[in-house]
Amino acid sequence: MIAVLKHNTTDEQLKNLTDWLASQGLGIHISRGNYQTIVGLIGNTSNVDIELIESLEMVESVQRVSDPFKSMAAALNTADREYTVGIVGLGLIGGSMASAYKAAGWTVLGADRDATTLGYAKLADIISDELTVDNINKCDLLMIALYPQATIGWLNENACKISKSTTVIDLCGIKESVCEIGFRKAAEHGFVFIGGHPMAGTQFSGIKYSRSNLFKGAPMVLVPPVSDDEMLIENVKNMLAPAGFGRFSVTTAKDHDRMIAFTSQLAHVVSNAYIKSPTAERHGGFSAGSYKDMTRVAWLNEEMWTQLFLENGEALNFELDTIINALTQYRDAIADKDAPRLKALLRDGRIAKENIDGNGKVKQ
Repeated sequence: MIAVLKHNTTDEQLKNLTDWLASQGLGIHISRGNYQTIVGLIGNTSNVDIELIESLEMVESVQRVSDPFKSMAAALNTADREYTVGIVGLGLIGGSMASAYKAAGWTVLGADRDATTLGYAKLADIISDELTVDNINKCDLLMIALYPQATIGWLNENACKISKSTTVIDLCGIKESVCEIGFRKAAEHGFVFIGGHPMAGTQFSGIKYSRSNLFKGAPMVLVPPVSDDEMLIENVKNMLAPAGFGRFSVTTAKDHDRMIAFTSQLAHVVSNAYIKSPTAERHGGFSAGSYKDMTRVAWLNEEMWTQLFLENGEALNFELDTIINALTQYRDAIADKDAPRLKALLRDGRIAKENIDGNGKVKQ
């Protein structure tokens, strides 16, 4: 639900209104411009009395979630005020986000535990200034681009400093443990938290490899606290516009981690193990596309991926057990010189790929 307030609404009136709405169990997101202030009500609004809210002198109009989102989208994209994003962690992902938002005209505040990285970000004009405890409450959007345990630690330490008008998005590769603390801290302190996973990257890490177009056309996975809160999702999509994502998926934290164990984590484990063959050292002149495809993600950041694998161990081990069982069947068929069995295994894999691709050309 969206409440549009009149331009002359005072800070005290706004606080009184949001405190009253929050007392009804609603999350609040505020987008303030020179001519209008838009208050987003997040949660179960089915019992909210629209007429009662509209009767307030400060309120111009109220819209249900099912109404068009044009008013809110316009508010988020107008040039009548400057928007500020804070980014915690200025590696490949955080640095690329900072570059994208800087290019879009946002004020970008950045934080990183490494002084050299932070200094470089300032010199390279990737950030406008350092993100500190003194200016964190100025952020319209706050992104956390740290490893999972560091994200949890940062939220535990800093959630109390975040403004109620801020939207917080984490950018970790796993979601359950991070979203659990994020949703809890958001409820305690009144800000909006949503899990995010940008499906883009390279085999390299660090700010020197960051670029403003890293996410252009890439998928973005969102994990909201309430799966059917269309207003929140639309709001977040608008705030993520500077990154240039091509499409969005909305899911739960558990489903995200199960799926990412298959689509990403398993591929990294298999690639990393595959390159350890002693034959790899003598492959020159014998390799083409297949080798390159299989080994690209073997070149990884072992510190980060260790955390991701262990945080998602149950789901990843399920995928590992599945592929180990499948590989054993291929190995046994080859060892036994069992051509019919091997042919059937290969045929099953081909048909599975064709069915998943949905090309309608499955040959029986």
